[in-house]
Amino acid sequence: MSTYPLSPAMAAFVARTESFASDDGSLAGLRKSYDDMCRAFAPERPAGLEVVDFQLSGVAVRSYRPPVRPSVSGWPCVLYLHGGGWVVGGLDSHDFICCELSIALGAMVVAVDYRLAPEHPFPAGFEDCLSVWRALRSGPFWFDAERMLVAGDSAGGNLAAALCLALRDAGEPLPGAQVLIYPGLGGDAQLPSRSECADAPLLASSDVDCYHALYLRGTAKPNAYAMPLLADDFSGLPPAWIAVAQFDPLRDDGVCYAERLNAAGVDAALYYGEGLVHGCLRARHQVAEVDRLFENLLGFMTDKM
Repeated sequence: MSTYPLSPAMAAFVARTESFASDDGSLAGLRKSYDDMCRAFAPERPAGLEVVDFQLSGVAVRSYRPPVRPSVSGWPCVLYLHGGGWVVGGLDSHDFICCELSIALGAMVVAVDYRLAPEHPFPAGFEDCLSVWRALRSGPFWFDAERMLVAGDSAGGNLAAALCLALRDAGEPLPGAQVLIYPGLGGDAQLPSRSECADAPLLASSDVDCYHALYLRGTAKPNAYAMPLLADDFSGLPPAWIAVAQFDPLRDDGVCYAERLNAAGVDAALYYGEGLVHGCLRARHQVAEVDRLFENLLGFMTDKM
């Protein structure tokens, strides 16, 4: 196994996360251990935040409304798409970041409980996210439809990028920005990070291959909505903030996406998270490197709202 020079705080976070691994290798076992881990790291919700579960276009969603008075046009809005390899996770697994974004940005956040693979492989989850976006745009809700961003981590970053491609291709209004946190975008298996971080903490290259296989089950030939780096044209997309983790086999997916956006004339900022590992978002307030990522992320999103 390769050696990854983690800070003591990051190493402690990794050890605690790995302590929830289960001997039950079934899909149900994987989901249970992931949910147990998420609950263990979940902080209390901030006071004053209004959280409501409901459905949009037949898809379960959760809205977060901040304890601040909106402007006349309404709050800004963030559509948040959770990570989990398209296989695990849901509304509870990423509740912590949705709370933080709503409070820190004074924005309404809407999280999507999209269908999961392998029971519902591509394009099911992607179509759920697109349906929720369109329903939000059609309103009326309590936010400003002209100040909407899309954000996601890992598989959610994939879905956020795919959403932007689909909206551009359909000639529909685009998010004001796309925020992708260590996204999996279908990069080539020969990218350096796949071998350099083959056995990285919390996500190995073999895990990436497994998640891809489950998500693309039954898909003869993946397209750009399944794997956004397959797109032929990256022009006309929303400005992007892309965070990658140094010790992550998916690192170069984000690097390539930023390069292709910039080459197509799209403003794309790449945040190279030194010392970070995949899935480290929930180390907020525990690991200084993760706090720096959050500060940069919040600064970008504030500017785009």
